[in-house]
This record gives sequence, structure tokens and C-alpha cells, in this order.
Amino acid sequence: MHNAAFAALGLDYVYVPLPVKAERVGEAVRGLAALGFRGANVTIPHKGAVIPFLDEVSGDARLVEAVNTIVVDGGALRGHNTDVEGVRAALVEVAGESIAGEPALVLGAGGAGRAAALALARLGCPLTIVNRTPAAAERLAALITAGVPDAACDWLPLSALTGRHVAGRRVVVNATSLGMAGEGKVPALLADNVTAGQVVFDAVYASGTTDFLVAAQARGATVVDGVTMLLWQAAGAFTLWTGLPAPLEVMRDAVKG
Repeated sequence: MHNAAFAALGLDYVYVPLPVKAERVGEAVRGLAALGFRGANVTIPHKGAVIPFLDEVSGDARLVEAVNTIVVDGGALRGHNTDVEGVRAALVEVAGESIAGEPALVLGAGGAGRAAALALARLGCPLTIVNRTPAAAERLAALITAGVPDAACDWLPLSALTGRHVAGRRVVVNATSLGMAGEGKVPALLADNVTAGQVVFDAVYASGTTDFLVAAQARGATVVDGVTMLLWQAAGAFTLWTGLPAPLEVMRDAVKG
């Protein structure tokens, strides 16, 4: 996706994968400037771990305590979060502005969950955050309440989730890794209680539609896939690195082709 965008605009950049072990994150981040990088993306599980090694962290990244984009700026390392805008843009592209103010449920309190919760709170959606670990759900609810004026945000442990909770929200988000290869499936409780008229978003960017979205679509829901979010967060990162508008359709063709 990024390499297609660089080529389309004639930019002398290349995007490469760099696997980093958890115990080497600090060394990897500090090495970006020394090696002449313009920047980097950060994926799970390192989005929070990189923060102590950055010189500056932007507002959204600080608010959700997760960095997915690093910009090397004259030797300084600046952390950003483009996932928040990626979620908002993906939802609005597919479902339209009608979701603003509608109640939403977010499953997951990690990096994707935090981005989804912040994006939805800024759209005025009353939120329920659900997580297997109650403390993480409570922590995220507190972050959203503190960071977004007038936000309505509560939380539930996954063990307390019911079909009524799912059916009663206009927007339902899977912001966990469940549905990725080897990660297990989204709880049947979610898919089994989706109804027509709901908007269901799965942050998992699998090749093809996830089982969760297939089930939701069969029940009449409007579905938003993780690839659409991936595209929009990538467009934000591209602009941060290059200072140029992202060639969105070039990137869309690359990621979906």
C-alpha cells in the first residue's frame, strides 16, 4: 500500500517490515534516526511500549496511550496515532454521518479498542466498553471520560455481556484480535444478537470478510471491515511522513487487490 503510494508520487521511499522483539523495542526506536528513517508504523503489541522512547507524543496518542506512527523529524522522534481517525473515517465512509450520537459497544480495550472508543466518543456516541479483563475496560472508560467533554462511557467485563447489550447498540465494534488466524473467534454472543439496522465494524484486517462480518451481514447489518480502517490510518501516516496528501485510490487498489 505505501510502496504503491510512493511509486505513484515518484517519492524515493521504501516501506519494509521490521520484526522487533519486546525486549528490543527501545533500541529499535532509538535506531530509527541513526539509520536515516523518515518514520515507522508500530503494530501490536508495541503501541504502548514505544512511548517512553519518544521525544514527543501527540494529543490523540497520549490520550489513548498508544502510538501507531512515528515520525523522525531532524533527529527527534515524534509519536502519533492515526488509528483514531482511521476508525472514524472508515465508519463514516461506509455508514455515513447518521451514526453520530448513536449508542455503541466496543469489544476490546487494547490499541484498536482505544482508538475506536475515542473516535466514537467524538462522534457523540454513548459508549459501553467490554473487555475480558475488567480493569482494562474500566481504565479505558476513565480515559475517554477524562479526554472527551460530555462523553458518556461505561464498561462491562466480558462475563457480564448479554444479548440485550449487543442488540441495544446501533454500532457494534470488535476491536480485539479475535478473528485473526490463530487467535480464536469473536464470541458468538455478538454475532448471534446483531440485528438489521445496526452497523458492525471488525478491526481485524483479514484477507476476505471475517466470519463475524459474514454473520452480521447475513442478519441485515451494515458492515465495515478492518481493511477500510487500515487504509484510512495508512493515509494519515503517509501524510505525516511526506507532508503530501495520500493518493487514496492508489492505496485502496493496492491493499484490496
